[in-house]
Amino acid sequence: MGRAVAARPLRIIRELRPAIELLGVEKRFGDAIALRPTTLSIAPGRTTALIGRSGSGKSTVLRLIIGLVSPTAGEIRIGGASAGSFAIDELRHRMGYVIQEGGLFPHLTVRGNALLLGRHLRRPAAELEARLRQLTELVRLPAELLGRYPRELSGGERQRAGLLRALILDPEILLLDEPMGALDPLVRAELQEEFREVFARVAPTVVLVTHDLAEAAFLADRLVLLDRGAVVQEGTLDEFRRSPATSFVRAFVNAQRGVPA
Repeated sequence: MGRAVAARPLRIIRELRPAIELLGVEKRFGDAIALRPTTLSIAPGRTTALIGRSGSGKSTVLRLIIGLVSPTAGEIRIGGASAGSFAIDELRHRMGYVIQEGGLFPHLTVRGNALLLGRHLRRPAAELEARLRQLTELVRLPAELLGRYPRELSGGERQRAGLLRALILDPEILLLDEPMGALDPLVRAELQEEFREVFARVAPTVVLVTHDLAEAAFLADRLVLLDRGAVVQEGTLDEFRRSPATSFVRAFVNAQRGVPA
């Protein structure tokens, strides 16, 4: 994968510092607290899963990282630099973002969705087409689907198309917000296998939001459990089981009946 390989030396240099840091970051919407003052370090080149119940603050963390919302207090750093030092477009161009159903524009074909940002940035057409061919194979999206509109795709195909679009500019950071939450179990299991392979081959820093502990443990190197806008424990699934930090952690793990022993 031409551009991915070319970008990796830069990523190796970034291994010396966290890819993403939240330093005392808080987010309020009026009187409502979405995220309490939080300090969190996300390692480069690894997959980190933010898990928790609905309303726990995990999606808020993702939106803060990509700049969809601004912190009420605290600082976010990307690659050691304050996120505030980047123009918002520059920050977002360094990241890929995938949401449920892929977040595709309904009036554009899969090809149009995938190439939209690259064309806007005036990337060479030949370079974009080569990248598109590589990624359709990587995400296992049949090339004949590139001419279809999102409404003509299955749920799994839309998610593959969303991932393809997120990777087209070879981002340093890939953010996924409940990307498989709306899929049936068989399609979800298939996509989990495929997404894990993509993460391993493309090797950006990945931050995944999910409420499913089994999915998080399957895809991620490290788990971060949030509750009521605060981080309550970080670590591996084994650490959560052996040494739950609170009764909530123990209850959350025990409630996830799909988690393998």
